[in-house]
Formats: sequence, structure tokens, C-alpha cells
Amino acid sequence: MIDSARIFIKSGKGGDGHVSFRRELFVAAGGPDGGDGGRGGDVIFEVDKGLNTLNDFRHVRKYIAQSGEDGKKRRSHGADGQDLIVKVPEGTIIRDDASGKIIADMSGKNMREVILKGGRGGAGNMHFATPTMQVPKFAKPGQPAMELWVRLELKVIADVGLVGYPNVGKSTILSMVTNAKPKIANYHFTTLDPYVGIVDLEGTNGFALADIPGLIEGASEGIGLGFQFLKHIQRTKVLIHVVDAASTEGRDPVEDIRTIQNELASYDPELLKKPAVIAANKVDVIQTEDGDEDPIERLKNTFEPEGLKVFPVSAASNQGLKELLYHVWQILSTMDPEPTVYEKEYVPEYDLGSNLPYTVEKTDEHLFTVEGPRIEKMLGYTNLDSEKGFTFFQRFLKETGILKELEDLGIEDGDTVKMYGQHFDYYHE
Repeated sequence: MIDSARIFIKSGKGGDGHVSFRRELFVAAGGPDGGDGGRGGDVIFEVDKGLNTLNDFRHVRKYIAQSGEDGKKRRSHGADGQDLIVKVPEGTIIRDDASGKIIADMSGKNMREVILKGGRGGAGNMHFATPTMQVPKFAKPGQPAMELWVRLELKVIADVGLVGYPNVGKSTILSMVTNAKPKIANYHFTTLDPYVGIVDLEGTNGFALADIPGLIEGASEGIGLGFQFLKHIQRTKVLIHVVDAASTEGRDPVEDIRTIQNELASYDPELLKKPAVIAANKVDVIQTEDGDEDPIERLKNTFEPEGLKVFPVSAASNQGLKELLYHVWQILSTMDPEPTVYEKEYVPEYDLGSNLPYTVEKTDEHLFTVEGPRIEKMLGYTNLDSEKGFTFFQRFLKETGILKELEDLGIEDGDTVKMYGQHFDYYHE
């Protein structure tokens, strides 16, 4: 499965305004009748639920919207450029390739988003006639196109993720409890793609379960195949650690879980904060000699005091799976059902138009006003009601130098900053 791609996108240029004059008796130079240019096409990303990989982007790397037509004589408006619709799977994150910042997360309710806006068409010379300038021989050019290299990253949307070493039985569990049909064989790295299936539990509305390809020690550093798939775990709400309790390959199940925990923490410490349980698999082939500690009891004694409940299961014989899944469903029922959606960190239109002006003024003893096209554009793209959106807003104020300008004007803690009808209290960090 292709789950990342780097592509070039470009919106359409606005058409130029036209300069022409109609032929009419007693009207200077015929009178201006140059029409306006058409609007350039937008680049729009749209979720297609029939897609589940980024394979389509392996061979096509450039996506360019149509430019607007130039204006014509007789006040004729140039045709608008056609928008370019780019179809992506649900769960695709669009990042600015240079900075790595998130432009959009095509998940949840965000099924369609304009990423690059086309340029506005230029005004024809018919708009510029005045009593003192009856023969305007100029028109406005269309706005230029916007272009950007972006990186697409697909993160599987699933409620629950199966994690663990290769060949511990994750794929078998998925095939037994869902309609997914992963390839299963008795060798390492069987699963090369994340598979997702729907668990249908009687008396519940079910949940989506993902088999994440096997991880090994060093996966978070790019060793083996695990690194490229760790990102798929980030969207899951609950993790199921699948471990070979029978040690059929000679590994210690306790050490296996510790290793996977370390890899998750190295990749993203937030992953260890997710609710998790342990599926101690292959209990049907456990062999112990007199005096040996029962591996299930050892797992329980080690991890249940840490809040990780252990379920002895056998994927091959379907033993214990129902109890495991109902417990996971109970955890999910206490959580927000909406998928994890990442906040916008980067707005191409704002950044590529960073030369837009703004002003910072002291308008009263304890009131400061910040306004201008650049501020208006930023506020239009930022959700100030969310924590991440407000963090983006604060970073914007710092990176643009607005905070320094306010401090130079003498702003003090408790003073008010006004921006287009919104008021904020200032406090120095």
C-alpha cells in the first residue's frame, strides 16, 4: 500500500483585463469596452471513500488547475478557469513539503477543502473611465497563480489498533473477528499493509479494528518495516498489544511488550497515553514444565498493576476473543466517537501572500488595534475556539513581529488587543 506521496499543485492564474474601445460617433476613441479576466481555477482536495491508498499519485506528480481567460472587447468577461478536484482517501493529511506543517486533514467532517485558490481576474479598461480620463489605455492583470509542493500522508482511520511483533497472530485475530481478509502465513513481516475490518458485536454498534504491520526493536528509528506504519497507530483510540504467550519463537512475551512500548514512546510519547489491553495469544499451545511460572499469570502480575488488563486468547481456535472485544468496546463507549482530526498548522494563501500589509496602533490608554488584509486573512483560516488553533494564532503573532510591535508601543499585562471585532487580553509569557 502506498501511504505517502510528494506532489506539486498549482492553482490557475486570473485572466488579464482587456483594453479595447467601441466604435461610436462622438465618443472619444470609441469609449472603453474592455472586459474583465476570468477567475483562475482552485485546487480542491476531496475525499473519495472508494479509495484506500495513495497509489494514484505514484505516476502523476503535477496537478495544475486551469487559468482564467483574458477579458475580451465589447465588455465580454473571460471564462473562469475550471477547478481541479484531487481525490484522496479518507484519513489523508496534506502537509507543506518544506516545513512539514499540516495544511489539512481530510478526516471527520472535513470531506472537501480548497488548498490553493485561483487568482482573481483583472479588471478591463471599461472600469477606469472618468470625466477627466475618458480614454483609459490600461487594464489590470489577473492575479498570479499559487503553487506549492505538498506531501500526502495517509493515516488509517480505525478505533482500535493491533500492535506487536511480526507473527504473533494479529492478522489471524483480525480475520477471525472482522470481514477483513489479510494474507496470513508463518513467516516474519507477513503483513506489509495495514488492514482494517469492522467488528460486529451483538448489542453494540461495533468498531473499526486495524492490523498494524509488525514492529521490531528500532522501528521508531527506521529499522525494519515498522517505522513507516507507526503513523497509522496515531489515529486509533485504543491499542491491543498482541503477544505470543507461548513463546513459540523463543522470545519473552514480557520483554516483547516492553520493547513495543519503548518504540511507541520513541515515535510519539502520546501513544502510551492511549487506553490499552493485552491479548496473550496462542494459549492453546502453551507448554509448561513442573515448577515453571505460568506465562499468563506472569503477564498479569507484571502489567495489570500498570492498568493493562490481560486476556488469554487463541486466535486459531477463537478462544477468549469475545471477552477481549467486549472489554475494548466498553472502553470505546466512554470516548468521543469522532475520529482524531489534526488541526491546521499552515495556510498557503496566508503564507504565500505574506507581503500583505497590516497595522499596529495604540488607540487608547489600554487599547491596541491590529488590522489589515494580512490579519483578516489569518483570522479567516484559524479556529480560535480550539486549543491548537489558538496556539497557531499566538505563533502567528510572534513570528510576524506583531507581539514585538505591541511591546514597543508600551503594551502591559491586562491591556486589550482588538482585531476585527475580537478582543484579547494581553499577558506577557
